[in-house]
Amino acid sequence: MNFLPGYTYFIALSFLVSIIMLNRKSLYYLKIFSPFLLLTLLVEVYASYLSTINKPNIVIYNFFSAFEFSFYLFWISNLFRNLKAKKLALISSVIYGCAAVINILFIQGIRAFHTTSYAAGCLVLVAFCIYYFYELFKYPGAGKLERNPAFWICTGLLFFYCCGFPLWGLMNIWSDKLMYLINNIAMITDILNSFLYSLFTIAYLCSRTRNSTLSSS
Repeated sequence: MNFLPGYTYFIALSFLVSIIMLNRKSLYYLKIFSPFLLLTLLVEVYASYLSTINKPNIVIYNFFSAFEFSFYLFWISNLFRNLKAKKLALISSVIYGCAAVINILFIQGIRAFHTTSYAAGCLVLVAFCIYYFYELFKYPGAGKLERNPAFWICTGLLFFYCCGFPLWGLMNIWSDKLMYLINNIAMITDILNSFLYSLFTIAYLCSRTRNSTLSSS
């Protein structure tokens, strides 16, 4: 397994912790997040394997990242109290998925990374993450933030995709001119991924504390 990038182990850890911590009382948004982590791990392992045998993996990353944004938008809609915001997130999930696939197939091409739709996905997801925090502080009864799994997940998403937008949004400009910058982008992305999945792990760890607190109250 030496061919795997370092952040893959963080994904595996996050998935294992989710399996251990989930139970019948777990929140719905945590239950649906765990299978997504497993799918992410499988995609990363397979894509890394393709790279080691000198076969292109851009196609699998293209379609999975498009699905990834659609999933995150569907997932975050389950956190909103405002019905209009919930509906908007769901509609955005469908529209983004369709638009990204069209871009991959007919505009940027299946053999190139879909930088345009990826950057757009970053902007949309960041906007909904910001709205989540708006609701979190607007409505009382959120409890302690360190015991709120959604807080940790949304914090990770907000940080990761705020950084991801300028990196991938400018990829088209850099790709043919400054190859060493692209290598640095890959290294930065690895670090950001490790941080992102570490926060996902924390979310599941604190979910047990949250359940224990609710049971004892």
